[in-house]
Amino acid sequence: MASPRGFRDRADQSLLTLIGEVPELVRNLVVAEVDSAKAWVKNTGKDVGMGGVWFLVALFFLFWSLPALAAFAIIGLSSWMPAWLASLIVLIVGLLGATVFALMGLMRIKKLSRSQNPAQALKVDARIVKEVADEF
Repeated sequence: MASPRGFRDRADQSLLTLIGEVPELVRNLVVAEVDSAKAWVKNTGKDVGMGGVWFLVALFFLFWSLPALAAFAIIGLSSWMPAWLASLIVLIVGLLGATVFALMGLMRIKKLSRSQNPAQALKVDARIVKEVADEF
């Protein structure tokens, strides 16, 4: 008889039958842990890559903001005409763009610390198995 979660009721099975199923259960656990580790590495690599891309975009905006700063200084110092105001606006837009993309990259990198490491999952599984073994 299967339970609501799909587990079989093994209360009526013999000890030898239960012992015979242990290798399959251990194999399934190892396969599940390896698959979990693969998924974790894939997701972590994707997050690191996307974080790096956002930092590159931020550096792109910062790179083009430096000439705007130079133009602002030259125009502002050489003639007190409205041209310096346009240069200042370009500088502010560039710095805001760099800030936004740097924050997006930082949020993507911080996401890494929230995901569960496969080693942590293995520790939890080992603790659960030990607790069950201690009951018997």
